[in-house]
Amino acid sequence: MDARTEHTRRRWNRMAAYREHGERFQTPAMRRTREILCAGARGETLEVAVGTGRNLPHYPPQVRLTAIDLSPEMLGRARERAEELGMAARFLEGDARKLDFPDRSFDTVLCTLAMCAVPDQFGALSEMYRVLVPGGRLLMVDHVEYARFPGRLVERRRENLRRLPREVAVEAGFEVGHHDRLFLGLVERVVAHRP
Repeated sequence: MDARTEHTRRRWNRMAAYREHGERFQTPAMRRTREILCAGARGETLEVAVGTGRNLPHYPPQVRLTAIDLSPEMLGRARERAEELGMAARFLEGDARKLDFPDRSFDTVLCTLAMCAVPDQFGALSEMYRVLVPGGRLLMVDHVEYARFPGRLVERRRENLRRLPREVAVEAGFEVGHHDRLFLGLVERVVAHRP
């Protein structure tokens, strides 16, 4: 694990408890977005950066879920949530940029509000592409880069520059079937597939 990834891991371990409490403040629109994306999951599903497991209640019962996160603390909270829900899922520590799965292992890959924290977004989406079967779905929602002043100044100081999720997905080889913007254009929802 490189120094930058280790730094990110330590930060998310510290934030695990705060993320859990922040769920109470989740907007109805974000909750609905999670419901919509998770409802689109089919078959063998990989959730990248599961965090504390906010998406878990929204998956259809027939989904066979594998969930990864860089943070062991986040994974522990997600496991607890799955147990409370009576949900069978596999939770593994992992890096989105180096998925430890064979090619074409999953029918669906889902990632919510995490790519903006990944140092190499293209590398992570390329890995998601690799592990999807042909025709497999990518379901994603994420923050976009700030294009207007004063947000542009904030964006320049970020460690990981944000990009439009759909543009990075297309660069990685995905075909985008649907995308839209939420929250005054600050968040983008993407449904794509591996051709």
